[in-house]
Amino acid sequence: MSDILIAYFSRGGNNYVAGEIKYLEKGNTEIVAELLQSMIGGDLYKIESSKKYPEDYYETTEVANEELKSGFRPELTHWLDDISKYDTIFLGYPNWWGTFPTPVMTFLEKYNFSGKRIFPFCTHEGSGLGNSERDLKKFCPDSEIMNGLAIQGSTVNNCYNSVERWILKSGFKN
Repeated sequence: MSDILIAYFSRGGNNYVAGEIKYLEKGNTEIVAELLQSMIGGDLYKIESSKKYPEDYYETTEVANEELKSGFRPELTHWLDDISKYDTIFLGYPNWWGTFPTPVMTFLEKYNFSGKRIFPFCTHEGSGLGNSERDLKKFCPDSEIMNGLAIQGSTVNNCYNSVERWILKSGFKN
């Protein structure tokens, strides 16, 4: 039984990559989450909204912006049975409007993260981590929020060294 959880939200389909819209079979954040699991082990948990986002990238960004502004929290398709067995959480998400998407907020509000170490990582196309580390501290005030990692989406297929350096620099020990 692992004490590491790699929880992530990712959206495949039409995405903005290197200045243009491209169809991605698998979302960028999912690629990084799977890479992390191959490096450190742990359990993977995909945060999935029961409300599907539009196929069109630009429509998705509009919906995401409205959700964020209104405080909307989508239901998730499934939940973890027990989060208490995990003391280390790697939390992955795309940077949407300067922070993590609302399905991640639903996830964070569901569970008690007190005393847990949280390693945030995000994918983006130029906006880095945005305000997500600060926002994570608001959602999980009794957790130890570690320095995050931002991976440009167009580079996820070549990010092994960046992820490895981040893990080592963070002092992560499995």
